[in-house]
Amino acid sequence: MTDTSELWRLSAADLSAKIRSGAITAEAATESALDRLAAVNPKLNAVVQEMPDEARAAAKRIDQAVAQGENPGCLAGVPVTVKVNVDQMGHATTNGLTIQKELVAQQDSPVVSNLRKAGAVIIGRTNTPAFSLRWFTKNNLHGVTKNPRDPGLTPGGSSGGAASAVAAGICALGHGTDIAGSIRYPAYACGIHGLRPSIGRVPAVNFTAPDRYIGAQLMAVSGPIARTIKDLELGFKAMSAPDNRDSWYVPEPAVLPKLPKRAVLASAPEGTKVHPDVTAALLKAADQLSNAGWDVIEGPCPPLRTAVKAQLILWLSEFKRGALAALHKEDEADSQFIYAQLERHGGVPDFNSVMDALQLRTKLAREWQMFLQDTPIVILPVSTEPAFPDQLDVSSPEGFDRVFEAQLTQVALPFFGMPAMTVSTGLSGTAPVGVQLVAPRYREDLLFEVGTLVEQGGVPASPVDP
Repeated sequence: MTDTSELWRLSAADLSAKIRSGAITAEAATESALDRLAAVNPKLNAVVQEMPDEARAAAKRIDQAVAQGENPGCLAGVPVTVKVNVDQMGHATTNGLTIQKELVAQQDSPVVSNLRKAGAVIIGRTNTPAFSLRWFTKNNLHGVTKNPRDPGLTPGGSSGGAASAVAAGICALGHGTDIAGSIRYPAYACGIHGLRPSIGRVPAVNFTAPDRYIGAQLMAVSGPIARTIKDLELGFKAMSAPDNRDSWYVPEPAVLPKLPKRAVLASAPEGTKVHPDVTAALLKAADQLSNAGWDVIEGPCPPLRTAVKAQLILWLSEFKRGALAALHKEDEADSQFIYAQLERHGGVPDFNSVMDALQLRTKLAREWQMFLQDTPIVILPVSTEPAFPDQLDVSSPEGFDRVFEAQLTQVALPFFGMPAMTVSTGLSGTAPVGVQLVAPRYREDLLFEVGTLVEQGGVPASPVDP
């Protein structure tokens, strides 16, 4: 590629390799990304804070390191974005809230530090719904984010800005967070890929706020969103570098044993009604694994629905203990409506219900752990429907219920602590569809292996024009 203005089309892996070899410069890649940002972001509102001067300075440092024969890092010169709910030094950790627009971080979260150490060039911060509470992306501070494939569809949430930016070619790699699908669902809705790592795998702490309560400690993670599985792996490698500021951090094992090539296809877990195009995507993914030598059977997976109820108890108790006053102070209609619907489904938590939920987590995590010991991959829907019409969840209680039922796997899986990956596979009209892969705890390597096989039959990795 001789026209450097088109560098934004390249994957993170290709960009890094070319920059490390000296074939192109990080500065050229950064300028191309900033030009793409200027061209398409006005239609999307994916990036809500731009930082061209910081990006150019970072790119210049990468080029200097390459020129001096130093190792610039595995993401050398790759344009990336960071979600606005994570601390980035010198910028407000807004979490989509007007009441936090002046909450400026004095130091980077470990995940941001790791991106910098890996040579990534941060070009902007991406949008999230208020309180990062929804599978849709809208708030009173930053506005609405659009899906580059179809503006009438949700871009997902809460990392909707990150997924929209990656899908449109604004950046090669996006940072996201996930406690109930906030990486996996936006990747699905925008037709790209997303990895929810095992708990503790990617160090991440916000120093602008007190440490979170036990539910979020057990389930909230940071991870990468990308257009290729290879880029997910590269992003994970960078993000998961050691940082003991996160007390949950788990070092990566030096040797990972081989596991049997067995998978279960749970195409309609626990009696869910699944859209035919979603079912077709699941069956195709299972066939691809079978053709690659995997033993794939169709059958049930361990429980999911009981985990959803317990998840709700932990969410609501955390909100009640730490965020309910902020919810009222922010006075954002959508998040208040969503909170009311969650309370309608989950009830009002008390001490006993929280303790019962934590006890149940141990039982269910054990069931999943034992199941995955013999069958290391489970293939599941990401959602039982293609990407939803935008703002469906706040249209009515019935609209919320439709969304919540479709998102069974999004809510339940974080309860167990295992990694999960969204792999985009195609389209249902203008709406992307894909599959979700689950592996044993700390076996992200297996997700990359299987995700690569599924990716081969999916949509092209090229960015889309909004």
